[in-house]
Amino acid sequence: MERLGTDAQNPPRVLIIYYSFSGQTSGLLNHLSIGLRQQGVEVALEKIRPLNPPRFPVGAILPTIKMMLTTFGRQRLSIRDPDGTNRADYNLLILAGPTWSYNPSGPVLDLIDRFGSRLFGGQTVLPLISCRGYWRLHWLGLKRLLIACGAVVPNKIIFSHPAPEPWRTLGVFLKIAGRAPERSLLIGRYYKRFGHSKEQLAEAERLGSLIGTALIKNQSLAELELQSLIALP
Repeated sequence: MERLGTDAQNPPRVLIIYYSFSGQTSGLLNHLSIGLRQQGVEVALEKIRPLNPPRFPVGAILPTIKMMLTTFGRQRLSIRDPDGTNRADYNLLILAGPTWSYNPSGPVLDLIDRFGSRLFGGQTVLPLISCRGYWRLHWLGLKRLLIACGAVVPNKIIFSHPAPEPWRTLGVFLKIAGRAPERSLLIGRYYKRFGHSKEQLAEAERLGSLIGTALIKNQSLAELELQSLIALP
């Protein structure tokens, strides 16, 4: 059962635990937090910190291919121990991060492997996924891992890059490799920018307000529509 009980004297509290590789996830969270706070929700953020943070952009084609192959195999990326925050003090935890080759990122997987039961057991957890577009395997795998830790996972927040395929996949690959596909005479016609749009950032703020309202009113999160409504052209 979702643990959402609040009252006027004790406003709901949300802890956002996140990893951001290229800055796209953190950008969404900044705006999601604005929406939550506008509804009177207290918000705290905790960053997942790899011991050896991968560089963005990677900077070359072959290392980018190698990275994609290893992440497809769900390779873990060791992180620093989480801080001592008492997660039981929060009504909702949001676990946020990018999709890496159809999977949760290596730092998020390491967090769940080593600290999942302690951090998420008995908690209501809402995943936020920032992705190129192929988020379903990420979502299903992450949900399974969180439930195995004892978490309640009522819903998901999904943001995919608003560009058409195959240019979206090609553009993301080239950007990670250190190129500038948006400036290409060919690709740039279809791939205007890397990552999420200004409209999606505004939408993240709207979704934060939606979640905040549900928390204030003690409403279930399960019925909320939290996938980005910005469709591909």
